[in-house]
Amino acid sequence: MLSHADTSNKKQDVEVALNRALAGVSKMTMDVKSGAPKNGPTSGGPQECAGCGKQITERYLLKALDMFWHEDCLKCGCCDCRLGEVGSTLYTKANLILCKRDYLRLFGSTGYCAACSKVIPAFEMVMRARNNVYHLECFACQQCNHR
Repeated sequence: MLSHADTSNKKQDVEVALNRALAGVSKMTMDVKSGAPKNGPTSGGPQECAGCGKQITERYLLKALDMFWHEDCLKCGCCDCRLGEVGSTLYTKANLILCKRDYLRLFGSTGYCAACSKVIPAFEMVMRARNNVYHLECFACQQCNHR
């Protein structure tokens, strides 16, 4: 189990690596594959997991970045969420694999609320009216102030 200090150190290390990165960002998708028969003519035997290096013997595996992964091994490099459970999109930068939320948090463009002028994080839900963007709690009718 990670302590709070371990978690904050890991996040710091990830952010340092991201800030030093000069590589471009790639948006990728992953596929869920049904494992091929172990001794089939095209299988070449069980696949090796890119995360842990062990053979994948389970019925289902993930394919991302042209590599195969156990469902438990393909995780976000920042928050450790299992990417197979949060959708079929992942992002890579500087050899890190990120979920959409962490990618947007670290690299997404932020805007400003038209009502309160505070920053709106890229991952936050918003309301839009014409060219204006609002926090959900700031969006209200200008005539009657009804939300």
